[in-house]
Amino acid sequence: MRFHVPQYIEVENKLFGPLTLKQFIYIAGGVGGSVALWFLVPYRLVAIVLIVPVALLAGALAFYKVNEKPFIEVLEAAFYYATGSKLFIWDRRRKKPSKKALEEAEKKEVRAGVPRLGGAGKLKSMTWNLDVGDGNGTEEREMLEKEEQRGLTNEQANEPQAAPAAEKTGPSDS
Repeated sequence: MRFHVPQYIEVENKLFGPLTLKQFIYIAGGVGGSVALWFLVPYRLVAIVLIVPVALLAGALAFYKVNEKPFIEVLEAAFYYATGSKLFIWDRRRKKPSKKALEEAEKKEVRAGVPRLGGAGKLKSMTWNLDVGDGNGTEEREMLEKEEQRGLTNEQANEPQAAPAAEKTGPSDS
């Protein structure tokens, strides 16, 4: 059994010719407001000056979109912005960091983009460097250099100290 999956669910149905229900209501409201202004305002010039913004608003509400959003949403956002509270805080005074804080910051300076594993073993650290590394292998080289230095010192410590060569005593001629 096949199920029909609805498509184009974001498209509104056209109910009044090429207009959707919302568009028709906006246009009908604009025409109604314009007609009311025409008959209620005694001076025709004043009526026309008032009708033009009403007609433009009705047309914008029906057809105009800003960044793919209906104009009514833009008007709503503008209304909430205009009536909402705004709190802007700017503190011009800047505190100068102390020398101690600067020194600590320099000590804690870490390469950007590569997080450090705290307290992890050497193997995890090397694996992390191989997987993430900075791309030019400097961390791997640093690890190998440290290992070589540690290896040399450990080998030197593990080697038995050779006793000073004693003079060979062979059959004495004396």
